[in-house]
Amino acid sequence: MTKTKKPEFRPNDFVVYPAHGVGKIISIEEQEIAGLELELFVISFEKDKMTLRVPTNKATEVGMRSLSTPDIVNKALDTLKGKARVKRAMWSRRAQEYEQKINSGDLLSIAEVVRDLHRTDDQREQSYSERQLYEAALERLTREVAAVSGTDEVGAQKQVDEVLLSRAA
Repeated sequence: MTKTKKPEFRPNDFVVYPAHGVGKIISIEEQEIAGLELELFVISFEKDKMTLRVPTNKATEVGMRSLSTPDIVNKALDTLKGKARVKRAMWSRRAQEYEQKINSGDLLSIAEVVRDLHRTDDQREQSYSERQLYEAALERLTREVAAVSGTDEVGAQKQVDEVLLSRAA
């Protein structure tokens, strides 16, 4: 059994966990589980009022990563400016693809979902499931933009909204 290289995460670091978005490492603790001593990252997701424990040797395997660089955030915001690319597939198939992109934890993929599902006031109304996916993607995007730029979520939301509105104009 080979030891995987430990990721370079420390307490108080912000990390992105693919299925939950941006969280903060509170501590690294040792715990005995099923007779094995495990070292765990304790990650807090403040907004969801959730705490997650991830084995340190499995962190990169499950897709946990550090926050994106400001460069990648700018690329994601540029992605929002693009024209929505909506495939002509059935909604259930598209919804599945959007869900996968959101849960991939990749900021550019999440930005694509926001771009493709964004509706302006003069466009047709979104279905309930479209709105759910859009809001989930938008929330993930704004949380990471806020964490990277050091602003609060309201400021990040305004920044994202401005980009989306400039596209519509």
